[in-house]
Amino acid sequence: MPTAPASAEGHALADAVASEATLRRFLQGLPGVDAVGLEARAAALGTRSIKTTAKAYAIDLAISMIDLTTLEGADTPGKVRALGAKAVNPDPTDRTTPRTAAVCVYPDMVETAKAAVAGTDVKVASVATAFPAGRAALDVKLGDVREAVAAGADEIDMVIDRGAFLAGKYMKVYEEIRAVKEASGAARLKVIFETGELSTYDNIRRASWIGMLAGADFIKTSTGKVGVNATPANTLLMLEAVRDFRAATGVQIGVKPAGGIRTSKDAVKFLVIVNETAGEDWLDNHWFRFGASSLLNDLLMQRQKLATGRYSGPDYVTVD
Repeated sequence: MPTAPASAEGHALADAVASEATLRRFLQGLPGVDAVGLEARAAALGTRSIKTTAKAYAIDLAISMIDLTTLEGADTPGKVRALGAKAVNPDPTDRTTPRTAAVCVYPDMVETAKAAVAGTDVKVASVATAFPAGRAALDVKLGDVREAVAAGADEIDMVIDRGAFLAGKYMKVYEEIRAVKEASGAARLKVIFETGELSTYDNIRRASWIGMLAGADFIKTSTGKVGVNATPANTLLMLEAVRDFRAATGVQIGVKPAGGIRTSKDAVKFLVIVNETAGEDWLDNHWFRFGASSLLNDLLMQRQKLATGRYSGPDYVTVD
């Protein structure tokens, strides 16, 4: 079994983060990304046909991997309680339906979410570090994290300082992730890159390695708050990164695509990409998640269709 994530100081790549210069040298030494090849492979994997029992298995697996999310300024305790109830019992008409992996909320809603899922294995994740922009001083970001952890968050979803990354201040990004990891304590840390703002696949690869070197438990594509979020290609690239990182260090890191994944067909495509790129070890909600809100409803409708032969339609699932 792969070891738990740790900072680079604990494994064979320690020299890479010895200084700003060594980190820059390491990142610039990573192989360049063949954008055409990457997108072609992602598209080809998306054409795989999954039917009957395999499709039913994939739908249940996808449900179990969802971080059911509400991150709106208008969130209320009632909405969060309803979300928690749905995570615990997604389809009240069929108790064999898997629970989702987690609910994801703002720090001030963590306590409410914890109460809503109490007594179950559903985790509570909280965005932090001045989500989604990340434009705040480090002490403010760390206070955000500590507030969420104190309220009972099992997982922290942080955003990197994209401005620092795009300015080439890689060590600043690395050290901030390290500080957030320490402030997270026992909570698992998901590091969000906002891939739509990183401009190039080479940048996404470099950000992935910074996150992994700094001790991320998961690397995550996006906040869901920008125009371009998770895509098959950027997720494939991040899966290649975690696969290669485990080969180099023995440490396994999770991946979470978020934003824009709305249909069962989309989810199954992503699961095929996981299996064919990183391998079966990542086909588990401990290592792969979907950041989604509307996806669950479509999965439930497709699951009902497989079970009954009829398409129930959106009126048979709760509106989030």
